[in-house]
Amino acid sequence: MKADLYKRLFKAIFTEDNIALKKIATTIIQDERDLGHHNLANALEKISITEKPKHSIFDPRHSETGLSALPKSKRTNTQLLSYIPREQLKHHMILPDSIENRLLSIEQEYAARERLKKYNLTPKQKILLHGPPGCGKTLSAERIAWNLGLPLLKVRFDSLLSSYFGESASNLRMVFDYCKTEPVVLLLDECDFIAKSRISSQDVGEVPRIVNMLLTLLDEYTAPGLVLATTNLKVSLDEALFRRFDDVIEIPMPGKDERTRLLTMTLSAITLSPEVDLNTIASQMDGYSAANVVLLAQRAAKIGVLSGSKIINNEHFTKALDESSKF
Repeated sequence: MKADLYKRLFKAIFTEDNIALKKIATTIIQDERDLGHHNLANALEKISITEKPKHSIFDPRHSETGLSALPKSKRTNTQLLSYIPREQLKHHMILPDSIENRLLSIEQEYAARERLKKYNLTPKQKILLHGPPGCGKTLSAERIAWNLGLPLLKVRFDSLLSSYFGESASNLRMVFDYCKTEPVVLLLDECDFIAKSRISSQDVGEVPRIVNMLLTLLDEYTAPGLVLATTNLKVSLDEALFRRFDDVIEIPMPGKDERTRLLTMTLSAITLSPEVDLNTIASQMDGYSAANVVLLAQRAAKIGVLSGSKIINNEHFTKALDESSKF
């Protein structure tokens, strides 16, 4: 393991492969954490976040590295992609074990892609995440990018879509062509208009063209990274789109166990009264999305703090529940 890591490290150094160096650094940090060397792992992680290169290869203002800048619309000159800095990626999640295992398999397959290649096998690279709002679809994409040490690029649909004939499809192709040059996680977030069935759509403009272009680009996808799409739609999903993805994962509403764990994680830095039973509170939150479970926990803590209390009690949770919404 160490020998392989050293080979990768030396190769990355002498080829000046910054992307590979970042991935190796992430691997080293995780290895030290697994060994129980938490202080060292935290120190290394802090360095990786705070120490910035003179020019970021993902900053469109700089092209001195020789790498192309983020693609822009030819007509409006607006960015088609947004780079999400690593320090902004949210990667701590609470999911049912079955969903957690499926996400983990995506990460494991990508990490082992060279080994799989020897057996003429390919890792999952095209993933569709669907389910109710606020249950962790976008967070899942951020978590995958974090764990793999890959940059996250988010499609800016406000810039990509155009009323001009063929321009939207052309913009989408530019996005996918760009991702052929670097290993990244490409996120098509909340692409509901793409996920809708073409059969039921009455739109005869740009939307059908961009849907057909996406199907073609997914068929042709050979980039070194991953593409993840998310949608809130539960019905009327385009079956042709489903078939283009290597895996289609439904992110469900959190069950009672997940809600309890979310409350515990969110309130880990808060002192709770002995009378507070998070299991009971979780039982009262049936139908809440993961995002709203977190919001309720934060609201209860704020109510306590603003009332001058140093301990959060049942009264604070009751008030937060009265003010909250499931959706």
